[in-house]
Amino acid sequence: MAGEPTTGAAGQELLGRRHELHEQPDKQDEHRRQSENQSQGQNQHRHQNQHLQHQTRQHDDGTSNELPSTSPAVPPVDASTAAPVSRTGLLDLRLGLAQQQQLHDAVTPGIQPSTYIDPSPAETPAVTLFRPRDQRSRDILVGAGGDGDANQGACDNSSYFLPRVDPSIVIPLIHHRGHPSDHSADISSARREALLCNNRSSALDSASAPASASASASASPSVSASALHRTLRRSGAMARRESLTDIRAANPDLALSGNIISATFNIPHALTYHKGADWDLKPRRGQSALSDSLAYLSSDATPWNHTVVAWTGEIEHPHDATASPPDSPGIATTVGTSSLNALSAPVPVDAGTRLLTPAPLDGLWISKDDQTRLEYQLSHSKTIRTIPVWLADDAEASDDGAIKLRDQARWRKYAQHDLYTLFHYKQHEPTDGRKERVQWADYFRMNQKFANKIIEAYKPGDIVVVHDYYLMLLPSMLRQRIPNMYISFFLHSPFPSSEFLRCLPRRKEVLEGVLGANLVGFQSYSYSRHFLSCCTRILGFPSDTLGIDAYGTRVQVGVFPIGIDATKVEKFAWAESVNEKYDALRKMYEGKKIIVGRDRLDSVRGVAQKLQAFERFLEMYPEWREKVVLIQVTSPTSVDAERDDPEYKIGSRVNELVMKINGQYGSLGFSPVQHYPQYLNQDEYFALLRAGDIGLITSVRDGMNTTSLEYIVCQKQGHGPLILSEFSGTAGSLGDAIHINPWDLSGVAEKINSALTMSDEQRTIMQQSLFHHVTTHNVQSWINKFIRKVSSVLGEANTVNATPLLDRATLLSQYRSANKRLFMFDYDGTLTPIVREPSAAIPSERIIHSLNLLAADPRNAVWIISGRDQEFLKHHLGHISELGFSAEHGSFMRNPGSEDWVNLAEKFDMGWQAEVMDVFQKYTDRVPGSFIERKRCALTWHYRLADPEQGVHMSRECHKELEAGVGNKWDVEVMPGKANIEVRPTFINKGEIAKRLIATYHNPNAAPTEQDPNPGKVEFALCMGDDFTDEDMFRSLNGASGPILKADHVFTVTVGASTKVTLAKWHLLEPEDVIECVSLLAGAEGLGGSERMGEVNLAALSTVEGQIPLGEK
Repeated sequence: MAGEPTTGAAGQELLGRRHELHEQPDKQDEHRRQSENQSQGQNQHRHQNQHLQHQTRQHDDGTSNELPSTSPAVPPVDASTAAPVSRTGLLDLRLGLAQQQQLHDAVTPGIQPSTYIDPSPAETPAVTLFRPRDQRSRDILVGAGGDGDANQGACDNSSYFLPRVDPSIVIPLIHHRGHPSDHSADISSARREALLCNNRSSALDSASAPASASASASASPSVSASALHRTLRRSGAMARRESLTDIRAANPDLALSGNIISATFNIPHALTYHKGADWDLKPRRGQSALSDSLAYLSSDATPWNHTVVAWTGEIEHPHDATASPPDSPGIATTVGTSSLNALSAPVPVDAGTRLLTPAPLDGLWISKDDQTRLEYQLSHSKTIRTIPVWLADDAEASDDGAIKLRDQARWRKYAQHDLYTLFHYKQHEPTDGRKERVQWADYFRMNQKFANKIIEAYKPGDIVVVHDYYLMLLPSMLRQRIPNMYISFFLHSPFPSSEFLRCLPRRKEVLEGVLGANLVGFQSYSYSRHFLSCCTRILGFPSDTLGIDAYGTRVQVGVFPIGIDATKVEKFAWAESVNEKYDALRKMYEGKKIIVGRDRLDSVRGVAQKLQAFERFLEMYPEWREKVVLIQVTSPTSVDAERDDPEYKIGSRVNELVMKINGQYGSLGFSPVQHYPQYLNQDEYFALLRAGDIGLITSVRDGMNTTSLEYIVCQKQGHGPLILSEFSGTAGSLGDAIHINPWDLSGVAEKINSALTMSDEQRTIMQQSLFHHVTTHNVQSWINKFIRKVSSVLGEANTVNATPLLDRATLLSQYRSANKRLFMFDYDGTLTPIVREPSAAIPSERIIHSLNLLAADPRNAVWIISGRDQEFLKHHLGHISELGFSAEHGSFMRNPGSEDWVNLAEKFDMGWQAEVMDVFQKYTDRVPGSFIERKRCALTWHYRLADPEQGVHMSRECHKELEAGVGNKWDVEVMPGKANIEVRPTFINKGEIAKRLIATYHNPNAAPTEQDPNPGKVEFALCMGDDFTDEDMFRSLNGASGPILKADHVFTVTVGASTKVTLAKWHLLEPEDVIECVSLLAGAEGLGGSERMGEVNLAALSTVEGQIPLGEK
């Protein structure tokens, strides 16, 4: 029947034994062992209390370091209220939250204890360490004993890995507690030193020693403490400090704090809430690569202090009376959708998990105490220190700090319904927009709450790394609140072309949000290229292959393909439990070739295309029938849009294809397709990858496919070829894999046949190359490379000779003290913003009013020096008779108070214009949207209305052609501008006009004239422009500084980014800032203007006058 797994009895038996694999220890035996060892735990705890104060006062060199005399003695902990846990004859006394707090309060103010219980099934010393509560240094793993990896075991949530601290202030207390009938573990100093020198993810060696060794160690706790203290100092802190010192030395101006804050949508755990009790934390599906990178960044292998800021995710709630008493408020939405991410890999399923209650509509109340309890648990996680973000409406919070979680899944809806689908090249039917507006509001508020939480944890010098499309507004929100914050963003999903992104109603907001980052990273070059194109086409920002110039700064873009933790995968894949399942699979399909597929049941994963291609393969190559089996595992989709959209009911389509193939090419004893629509546990998954002869990935669009990378690692011995879709984000990194187009069914069938018939030598060469790539470009190298690039980008931006922001107070002071002033203003991009249509650049009423006031002062000479022609300037500004004009970059001049224009180029041969017109016309025909502007002395080709990328490309070709032709024959200059190319006579430029004006107005001995009614020295000069042509004015004024004008009385100001190359001494960001400055000097703001004075102008005026002006207080 449709929807049922089409697998044989053997497969069901193999893949369905989850309860046996995850069977819990017998409850009665556990209680019996606990009761037998209860009294011993009490005795040992009394021993602990006796030694506590003595231990905390001893260093390894024997010197004393007394705690404050006011510190109370540690109170005894009642073992009857503690939680003893028995593991293979070992009794460990675990401290609950209340008891840990009791211990904390007893030691000394500001000191925070934490207890680590090694989960390995062997006899283990418990270690308690203390650290200052505000210490932000690293965590260090301490433990001993056991064959298992200390990082892999499940630790009770009321006990924690010890906080990683600066070992110079660590005071360890080791208390060995073991069952008297067991052999005691060797906890000698040599054993601990070897243990601590290993990476925390390495397996702990198991060793046993005679009981006397244990007795000796237990009798001499101070010796153990000293050895541990020395080891911590040598193997921990020094190595990390040196590494961070190197990073800081490479970027001395950054003042890096050594802290990294990672913002990701979900915390690494799935949460289950128990009112008034500890929270259940279980691994979250679908984030293996990202979680591994965060865990690595938190480990001792890196020099960084790492904190993760993330949403709690949908909080679930078990169905029992104690978790939800009758008088408690309702519970939350319990739809357990896993985090949507391309970084997917299976996680073991706990067969003993209790059923979750469905959510009533009124939501779940979480008390302040329960919030604090979870925050404490997450901050003391054994792998990743996490700060949870509580997503709830502010109006639904009680006075005592409790919050109400209503419809928790709504926080992910905009990202999944609109961004995810569009980024994967899927569009929705048009709607009235009401639902989209509600979801966008939730998305915006969610990003705001992330920003608030990050700023709470932020310290100057921290690096913030934002992950994925759920938080695309976050970089800009952080930048607005802390302008000098170090921010990076990495997108784990594909990024679409501009044609698709244009369909998103909020496309501008999303792009602008990401541009708040210093560095934006992508999985592949095509995704980064699409992003650059979107920023240029949609936002109009200039870009190149390395980044974007936006909002007065440079945003760099890079490609950083993510990897997996290959070492961990290899370790899991060859575990003994996996070997048994691998042998069973090979025996089950003995004599047959196995093709492996594992995908989420989304339409973009290409499962239907895979089945169709396999059907085509069996049709084209009948010799392989009953000799090849496709084992396809599909996990449920986590995208609401995939479940709700009838067009993408992919599950039904897959079942139909499976039945069709098995009905046509199968038999009673064999089915060529074995379909398992379920999650596999870890052992089954890796056994399947090892058993496969071919890995088949046919995704039609994804960011990064971890299954392909894990398959390569699992084929270390088998050398099975990998067939990979060219649309996968991993395809660009795995060049030696067999690439296919999943839409070409016959082509995929041919590649399957080629892989099956490939020689052993070819398979070995392919596997060795792919294995080397996966193991060297792992998740650790990815995050290291990304962080290094972030530091490099920040360092480069910090070393650029930035042009300082114009000091308006100094400008106003010098202006007021001068008796004769000269002003030179560019027009486009200075007095008015750049617009797509040149004729639309009309001056605002505010700038006209300010220029009128400025020019009316007889001490001021105000000139507009523009590339515009006479008619345009006369039409828009000619009514201000006191203004002087220079049109066409100095070809024509009109003095203040005059109506006549002087042609400075009338004696110049204009024969070059015909040749330039021919070239411009040729490119106008080639570039739709471009046009020619013909002036009397200059010609300009505009491409602002054309396709941005085509315009930039063709302008380079046009410029080369003009330089090689007209530029060599005539005395003309080819000038590239903002989306235009202009050709004009060489001797005519704005710099020559500036020199002429200085010579005219700076004449101490001259008599008053109509042009200069106020003769004398120019005591103040202000020149503003934004374009390359304005650099000639800056050059002329800088040359006049000193010999003619006082240097501190000359202000050359470029409009644009502080990092742009310019001869100007100051900068303003945009034309609006220019208008504010002109208004400030003209006195057009405040009491005399129509608007209240801006904050910057108010500060400048207050600085000069020594008080806040009346009316502005």
